[in-house]
Amino acid sequence: MKLSQPGEPIRYARHPLVYLVEAADDICYEIMDIEDAHKLKILSFEETAHLLMGFFDEETQRHIKQRIADEGLTDNNEKVVYMRACAVGKLENKCVEAFVANEEAILNGTFEGSLIDHIDETQRQAYKHCSALSYQRIYHSKPVLDVELAGYKIMQTLMETMIEAAVNPERFYSQQLLRRFSSQYDIQSPDLETRIMAVIDYISGMTDVYALEIYQKINGISLPII
Repeated sequence: MKLSQPGEPIRYARHPLVYLVEAADDICYEIMDIEDAHKLKILSFEETAHLLMGFFDEETQRHIKQRIADEGLTDNNEKVVYMRACAVGKLENKCVEAFVANEEAILNGTFEGSLIDHIDETQRQAYKHCSALSYQRIYHSKPVLDVELAGYKIMQTLMETMIEAAVNPERFYSQQLLRRFSSQYDIQSPDLETRIMAVIDYISGMTDVYALEIYQKINGISLPII
């Protein structure tokens, strides 16, 4: 929907479904970061459980603890997985409720903020607590910073090496590298822009493990034993 009046800079309202996609991203990234922090031992089990159970009232907390006991879960990682799933489900439901309650404003382009800003107080405060702790304890922790530094180097190497191969496909090394591309990528196109887009598509579709594997092979770190 176009919001701007004649003579004003062009402004459009966000598509209504963007709010749902945004909420899904925010929920998954935030809650999964808490679970990952527990796996990396950045957060203790007690801290993690306190954060995840904070999305529920006391009665629901007792029900979750009883369900964990009934299922015979003794491993703390498994307990965290169950609590994480409960927290994600609760946040998803609350965001859907907020979307329905504010549907008219969303469709009219007058809705302000995110769906998470409009969920019930208990869940909103619990989410803010998770976000604040993530910033203080997780994102600036040494293990996370080490992974980020390595990730930047890996992505830089992949982009520079493969784009160089796409720009100069006649070189022998380039031909060897480009053979790694499957047929779904138009890496043999005569158009340079198309080849570069193929490189970007190829790298963006890599998993973390696969990107690391290709980086190691490019740098001669990991070689097959013949």
